[in-house]
Amino acid sequence: MVESMSILGNSAPIENGVNHVKLLPASNDDHEGVIVDMKEPMEPDVFLTLLRASLSLWRQQAKRGVWIKLPIELVNLVETAVKEGFWYHRAEPSYLMLVYWIPETASTIPANASHRVGIGAIVINDKREVLVVQEKSGRFRGTGV
Repeated sequence: MVESMSILGNSAPIENGVNHVKLLPASNDDHEGVIVDMKEPMEPDVFLTLLRASLSLWRQQAKRGVWIKLPIELVNLVETAVKEGFWYHRAEPSYLMLVYWIPETASTIPANASHRVGIGAIVINDKREVLVVQEKSGRFRGTGV
């Protein structure tokens, strides 16, 4: 976890003279970025405050990509995120995935997969043995083919 937050306000109590700003709930990904998994409803103005504070921290931490998984029920937050520079990565029946690239370099966030490609081959070694691969999934799964 990068840092978590309570969605009831935009800052935590002052401790030792320091005001601790709350952040969006996020976890590190495998590519020097973060994934925000939104679950709780909130007003767009609260979301904006938390988003800006979180982006500021992630810039300081040299994070790269930010992914926000936004359930359909929280569609009221899409406009706020887009106005802050996020864009649509994909839309699924139950959620939208929004992304943001922090560094001032070309984004390396991959495009969403739009189709599948299958490949076929026959492999024979010098002993005239044929490589056979059994399907793990698909229409021949479990048939012995």
